[in-house]
Formats: sequence, C-alpha cells, structure tokens
Amino acid sequence: MRFMRHGAAALVLTFAGTLTHTTTASAQFGPGPGPNGRFERDGGPGFDRDPRLERGERFDRRGREGRRFREDTVMGFSRDRLGRIGPVMRGEVERGMFPGAVTLIARRGRIIHFEAHGFRDAAKTQPMTRDTVFMLASMTKPIVSTAAVMLIEQGRMKLSDPITNWLTELRDLKVEVRRTNPDGTTTSEDVALTRPITVQDLLRHSAGFTYAGAVRSPRIKQLLDDQNIEGRTANIAGDEMLRRLGQIPLTQQPGTNFEYSISVDVLGLLLERVTGKRLDVLVKEMILDPLDMRDTAWFVPEARRSRLAEALDSDPLKAPFISAYRIFENPAENGQYLRGGSGMVSTAEDYFRFAQMILNGGEFEGARLLSSRWVNFMLSNHLVGMGGSTAASTGPGYGFGLGFAVRLQDGFAVAPGSTGDAMWAGAWGTSFTIDPREGVVGILMAQGPSNRVHTRMLFKNLIYGALVR
Repeated sequence: MRFMRHGAAALVLTFAGTLTHTTTASAQFGPGPGPNGRFERDGGPGFDRDPRLERGERFDRRGREGRRFREDTVMGFSRDRLGRIGPVMRGEVERGMFPGAVTLIARRGRIIHFEAHGFRDAAKTQPMTRDTVFMLASMTKPIVSTAAVMLIEQGRMKLSDPITNWLTELRDLKVEVRRTNPDGTTTSEDVALTRPITVQDLLRHSAGFTYAGAVRSPRIKQLLDDQNIEGRTANIAGDEMLRRLGQIPLTQQPGTNFEYSISVDVLGLLLERVTGKRLDVLVKEMILDPLDMRDTAWFVPEARRSRLAEALDSDPLKAPFISAYRIFENPAENGQYLRGGSGMVSTAEDYFRFAQMILNGGEFEGARLLSSRWVNFMLSNHLVGMGGSTAASTGPGYGFGLGFAVRLQDGFAVAPGSTGDAMWAGAWGTSFTIDPREGVVGILMAQGPSNRVHTRMLFKNLIYGALVR
C-alpha cells in the first residue's frame, strides 16, 4: 500500500471507531499541516486547536438549566456522524452494490476523512486499500476540460473558435431533423448547421453530438455503432474516427441543447491538433505532473494491476464495460485514440489533488494551473436559454459549466449541497463534489456501474449529514 505523499493534506487523526468488520479498513484523518509543512497528529506540533471550531456547545431539551454537553467536531464535521460512513459502506458491500469503496472528505484543503471499505476484488478476497486504482470513466472529462481551458488562458485558442479550424474532417456536418407524418410514420432529412460548432460547445455538451447508448434516433445510433465512433468494439485511430464522425449527422443544432455526448472525446483530439502532442503527454505535462498525480494515467500497466478495483461479476454492465474500456492496453501503442471523455484511471488521493486545485481557484501546493477568474467562469452555468438537462447524472437542479455540472440553487435537488457547487461522476461508479461555499471536497471511488446513481447520492447525503458547523 502506498503511503500518503509528503505535502498531501492528510495524516491519521483518530480511528473512526472500533473495527467491527474484518473487511473494512477505516481511519479518520486530521486537519492538515503545521508551519513546517508536515502533517502532525491532532494536538501535536504545528496544530493549535481552536475550540470554537472544534467543539460546539448546546443545551439539551430540559430547558435553560439543562445539562450542557460538547459536540466533538473536526473542521466543522461531527466525528460521530463521519463515523456513520463506514457502516453504511459496509452495508452497501453486503447488499451487493459493489465489492468495496474508498471515501474521502476534505474541508478547506485538509483531509478529515479517508477510509477504505470492503474489498478490492470481485471474489472479496483482497481488502480494499486507500491506494486502490479505479477506472474513472467520465470523471476523465473534467481533467481534459481543464487542460482545454488552460490552453485558452495561454492564447492557443478561444471558446468562440469553430472546431473546424483544426478538425477539418467535420466541416460538412449536417443536422438530422425528424418529423412525424399525419399517418404516424417518421421521416427525416439532414439540414445545414445554422452556425459552426465552437470549442465552448464541446466543453458544455451543446455541439449536437451524442452517445450511441442514449440517442433517440435509431438511424444515428446505428451509424455510431456501425462506425465504431466510441471505440467500443475495436481500436480506432483519431484521424479515422473524425473522418467517420464527419459523415454522421448531429442530433440538434449547435448551441441549442445540452446532450451528454462524445464531445470531450472530440475535444481531446482537438487539443492534440492545437498542440501537436498526444493527449496523454499533454495532460501529464499540464496537470498530472504539476499536481503530483502519480497514479493517474490512461491505462493500467502490469505493475499496478494488482491494485485495480473490480466490479462484481454479477453486475450486468461489467462484461460490456470491460470489453469497451480495454484498460490494460496502452491506447498510444495499440492504434486507439485517447478518449478524453472516458479513458483514465486514478486513486482517491490523486483525484482529491485535482478537485482541491479547482476549489482553491486554480492552485494547489504552490502549483498554479488556472487563474481564479477562469475557475469561477468554468463553474458558472453555460446553458442559459438552452434545452436539455443534466439530471440523469446529477439529479435535478444543476446546469453545466465548462467540464463540470454546477448547482443552480440550494433546493430543487435530491441531495444537499450549495448554490454553485460542482460535481461529476463516472459510469463505473466514481463521483466527486466540490462545494466552494462550504470549502468541501468529497470523493467516492467504487466500481459498481449498475448502482452508480444510487451510491453517488448516498455519499452526498452522508457528507452533508456530517457537516454541522
């Protein structure tokens, strides 16, 4: 098991409680570094406890003269309520939601909860550990989107630029228009675009692209599948993918609707054209190395395969997902374009470093990737006046920014949060939330694709159920 790296915001504070189940590794983590940059034990050098933050006081219901007691908290989180997470995750393991999980919560940059639950493997023989590697699926998208915004900051491209400036294969795209006839039959025709697809359209999923598994048009679904646009059935190079995509109509006019799609796969290929570098090399140079995300990559090499989390064999999505993701192959060596929308693997600690950078306004441990103004812009709603909804991934109440779903109000949702919080998730069962108002980052790593919406909302309920100050 890999220990927390020097400078990563965590060290053991207390155990969450007596371990009552042999399949759960559980440790609560402390509030952060002392002045020497090292993380010290609670009450040790470098950490002066502020009793106003760490302990709340209240009266019981017997009245003004009732017995006063103290609520034990860490960075505004109740220790007792954080202790609920382990038993709930054990329950999910026993119910067959996933073999195991890793959960992480930080506030104001300080990790106060970091636990491993259950098992890493489908056979439930290997205990889950905090350094377990998980397939991110669509949690790849915020990372690649961040690289795109960094290039915009550098003046390499603009949000308003037509993507055909670089992706000439897409210059003749059409839009399918479907009509229902008086006799109930449906006909369609392909019409010209009313305006070009822009870089911003790719970032906010308003380009008119789609996924084969979600599209309503049988014709477009068949074309996407037959042409292997998503690379699910066999490897396909980026240039060939773009050539084939250029022959398939869009589902809608650019800039009119949010439709979750292959847009970030296309964005990744665009970044390669803009920079002249492979996407894996570009993202490593721009994001992974500066943030010291050592376990984040585009495939799982032999040396790390023993650390890879598995889904249960009983999960009906496991077999088709394994076939589609081919996570043990290096795409760059096997003629497969690097999928900017779904291709990466990572750990809870690594993804925390990325999410905390976003929460910090573009900076983490002295490395500045983005300006705070651009981060604020990324986490603003870019779907004003458009149709479509992110609800299938986020539940109601969210819009979408540049690579992140963003909460539009405190209410009208199925889990707590704050106006302006950002989130996204992956089809394998991973999810994250970034709450700038509360200074909170939450990371859930699990591989339970069929139950992913349930588990991501469950974890959000547990995060905010423990936040008492």
